[in-house]
Amino acid sequence: PTLFSKDPCPLCDEAKEQLEPLRHRFVLQQVDISLPQNAVWRQRYALDIPVFHLNGRFVMKHRVDLQLLDSLLRDEQGTGGQEDN
Repeated sequence: PTLFSKDPCPLCDEAKEQLEPLRHRFVLQQVDISLPQNAVWRQRYALDIPVFHLNGRFVMKHRVDLQLLDSLLRDEQGTGGQEDN
């Protein structure tokens, strides 16, 4: 998963803590939307962080839905990470 965030972001910190039960199943990539090279993401998500993507697709924002993420991770493992676009 990818976390779109900035620093400081107390809601993002809280979201990362909520991910802990599943952290052994993925590597979390973080995108700091306040950096100049991430201006597109800042425009898109400035008022919505934390925002999560999985495999380049929007999954959730504002709060972590562990059941949804667990299900998506299981689906990904079942397909070997391959997706049809």
